[in-house]
Amino acid sequence: MSVFLIGALLLVVGLILISLMVEALRPAVTVPDRLTWANDIQIQYVTVNGHRLRYVKTGNGPSLVLLHTLRTQLDIFQKIIPSLSRHFTVYAPDYPGHGYSDIPSVDYEPKLFVNAVAGFLETLDIQDATVAGISIGGTIALLLAAQHHPRVKTVIAINPYDYAKGLGIRRSSVVAQVLFRVALVPILGETAMRFRNRTVEAPIFNGGVAEPSAIPAQLREEMFLVGTRPGHYQAFLSLLRHAHKWEDAHARYNSIQGPTLVVYGQKDWSTITEREATQRDIPGATVQEVAGGGHFLSLDRPQEIEGVITGSNASSIGHC
Repeated sequence: MSVFLIGALLLVVGLILISLMVEALRPAVTVPDRLTWANDIQIQYVTVNGHRLRYVKTGNGPSLVLLHTLRTQLDIFQKIIPSLSRHFTVYAPDYPGHGYSDIPSVDYEPKLFVNAVAGFLETLDIQDATVAGISIGGTIALLLAAQHHPRVKTVIAINPYDYAKGLGIRRSSVVAQVLFRVALVPILGETAMRFRNRTVEAPIFNGGVAEPSAIPAQLREEMFLVGTRPGHYQAFLSLLRHAHKWEDAHARYNSIQGPTLVVYGQKDWSTITEREATQRDIPGATVQEVAGGGHFLSLDRPQEIEGVITGSNASSIGHC
């Protein structure tokens, strides 16, 4: 073996060992018992399919279930939950492996999330629900509708994540392009993820909104800390390595029969061609566009999303 190869091998082994040390030295995360953005809303937990999920419930009126994006948590809806609670009984869960829910050692593929949300609806006996989700949350809602889930009345899919072999997140930034390519490589992916830090995560999250200031500083910090929980990075890697399966949702869209609204931010990661494919595959779907909005629309265009969900026609939303 050449000196160069020996040196490269030693470098790789050294990086792996250092990454393991970095991970081992991360401080424990304290699970909050209150929401920083709404002290009056109680944090609750429910066991679904053997996994303990964090969720919130607030308000009165028809049932509204909010489903967050990958690598975020229910707090992504913090700008719209208080106002929506004046019109709906709002439910918002953290998926397995996200937020402060359990992080089971399983494959993080679409059926895990669809089954978790279906179980959430059933366990809490939520009836005639409007299910509004962003990104994979939107795709989960569409898949539940395709199954003709009896507890789902209406679906609002916001920037559904059903394109680019499930790796549309790479389009958020140059950092994301590099990191999420490396993440798919065994050993290297684990090593890179153990070095995760605020500087690396910032451009990825920023790429999901039209303006970085749309992400509250408190939410940025909480999402970083959540990402340091034991087992979190392994769960996220599993999600990325099964991400191509989200595109398979298209094969089931033609089974959707109920009222379905698909909403896109003008600056979402999806392309026009990808959006047209989704609209074409869902029978009778209505499509709207939010002017100037990015991927995390509940953060950068909250008023417009409130208008969509409550059925009003905000001036900045137009039909495609």
